[in-house]
Order: sequence, then structure tokens, then C-alpha cells
Amino acid sequence: MRNIALILTLSVAPLLAQSSSPYRIAHTYTLGGDGSWDYIVPDPPNHRLFISRQTRVMVVDENNGKLLGEVTGIKGAHGTALADATGHGFATSGIDESVVIFDLKTFKVLDRIHTAEDTDAIIYDSASNRVFTSNGDAHSLTAIDPRAGKVITQIPLGGKAEYLVSAGDGKVYVNLTDTAEVVEVDAKTATVSRRWSTAPCKLPVSMAIDTAHHRLFSGCRSNMMAVSDYQAGKVVATVPIGAGNDGVVFDPASGDAFAANADGTLTVIHQDTPDKYHVIQTLQTAQASRNLGLDPTTHRVFVAAAKFGQPPAGGTGRGAMLPGSFTLIVIERDPATR
Repeated sequence: MRNIALILTLSVAPLLAQSSSPYRIAHTYTLGGDGSWDYIVPDPPNHRLFISRQTRVMVVDENNGKLLGEVTGIKGAHGTALADATGHGFATSGIDESVVIFDLKTFKVLDRIHTAEDTDAIIYDSASNRVFTSNGDAHSLTAIDPRAGKVITQIPLGGKAEYLVSAGDGKVYVNLTDTAEVVEVDAKTATVSRRWSTAPCKLPVSMAIDTAHHRLFSGCRSNMMAVSDYQAGKVVATVPIGAGNDGVVFDPASGDAFAANADGTLTVIHQDTPDKYHVIQTLQTAQASRNLGLDPTTHRVFVAAAKFGQPPAGGTGRGAMLPGSFTLIVIERDPATR
């Protein structure tokens, strides 16, 4: 009997480990305020979050959910880039095709520069000391000198640009949603150097990067994540994710990638090897919680959410956002699974 019990214990233990949920919702902060939202951009050295809210960017203390200030005067807020070397932040203003430059300490608006139609995501590339915006309808990137606050050039891409990341080595990568491609851009020469298909992943919108293993993670609206080897320029793996994805992040410390989905799920994917991945958890979040950010120093994941009213009679989709319901969900690793 003792031998049988031992065998059962050894057999059940791995199953219990596999069924455990490594991540949990640790905090929920009500931020309130009007307007829908888009990208959540962490500021790890200062543990702040920059959250785009249509007409402004909210700056939030990630430790307690307190509002620290706002960047105002934005028309169609999407993304934020932080250039610490210049002391300036850069926020996209999609409706008037511009980027708002602001002070990182006071959040005061300093200048506004014209970019291109449908300016959306934005990043700072330290290797080239340039800021890049993705311009969806213009099918381009805009390269900006962050010190001079001037546009350097427009980079034609041949497709609808969505999210982009910097590899830190002088290369920038961007998803093209309509052509289902990843495009590699040389940040210093401001030219396209390569491109490859994300097939079978369709409508790639979000992107994250693992620079140690030279991997890109493209979150697609076809309920799939495509993992690319950006040195070889090809997809090496695909993983299922939830519906309506709009954000992915990767934590190199844990080897976990996270996909935030509009169906109210957070798909957690573990990197077994650079070419092999599997879903370890599907965490329930909230309806429309498809945007997220990661602080790599605390390993916290931040997801935005809100409550919505009933859809209009005979209509489809969700109803209007309920006033004051905008919240920030903080996700951490469960101490019991560490």
C-alpha cells in the first residue's frame, strides 16, 4: 500500500503543479475620468504609468493607483514615448496628425509637431536617439529628433502600420496589419531593410520583444500570437490567444509573454525554448481589457478596464462606458506558485 501511495503521489504532483494558476489580480484601482483608452506605457525607473485617454495622457503611480498629473491638449491619444535623456515625453495625437512634446517632470506641453495621417503608436529608440511613430493610414513611420523636436523624415512601409518595438541595436520592428507582415527598419538610415509574413497569424496588431533570444511576439486579431526569429526573418512558432487582442508584453525574467484580449482574458504564455511556447494560464480580467503594460523591474502587469451599459436596441457590440468606471488592474505572480 505504501508503494501504491507513493506512486499516486508522484503521479498527481506534476498535475497539481500544471493546474496551478501562477498569476492573480493583486489590486484594482478606480481611476475614473471620461474617455476611452489605448496604450499603457510604464516608466520603470519611476514606477509610473502613462495611460492614453482620448484627450489627454494620465500619469499614474503604479504602486497605489494615484493620479500624479495629466498631459492635456491631445486629440485622439494613442501612445507615449519617454526619452529620459532629453527629459521629454512624446504623445501621439491621432486626430490632428501630430505628436505632443511634454516635460517628464511637470507634464507641461512644450511643443507640437506634425507627423502623418493616423499617427498611432510611438517609441523611443536609444541606439539612434530617435523617436518613431507608426502612421496607420499613411502606411509609414515618422522619424523624429527628440532633442530638436523636429521631424527627420517619413519612412514608407507599404502597409498599415500598427505597434512597433526597438531591438536596442539600431533596428526597429513594426507590424503591418493589412498585409500581415513584420517590417524591419534601420533606425539610423531610416530605411526598410527586411520584411516577412506573420502567416498563419492574420491582422497582427500588438508587438513585444525578447532581445536576448532575438524573438518578436506579434499579437494577432485571428486569436493567435506569432513568434518570429528576427535574425532569420521568419515565424518559428504560433500560440493561441483570446479574441480582440491589442497588447502583448514579454518578461525576460520569467520567460512569460502576456496577451491582453477584448474578450476579458489575459493569455499567459511560457517560453520553453526560443522556438517552443505553451499557454500556462488564461486569467479572467474584464470586458474590453485589451491593453496592457509591464514593469520589468517589479514584474507587474497592468491592464485597463471599464464597465459598460447595455448596447442600443437592435445594435451590436457593447454599450457606452459607464461614468467613473475606468479602472487599472494590477496582476502579479501568486506568491504560492513562486
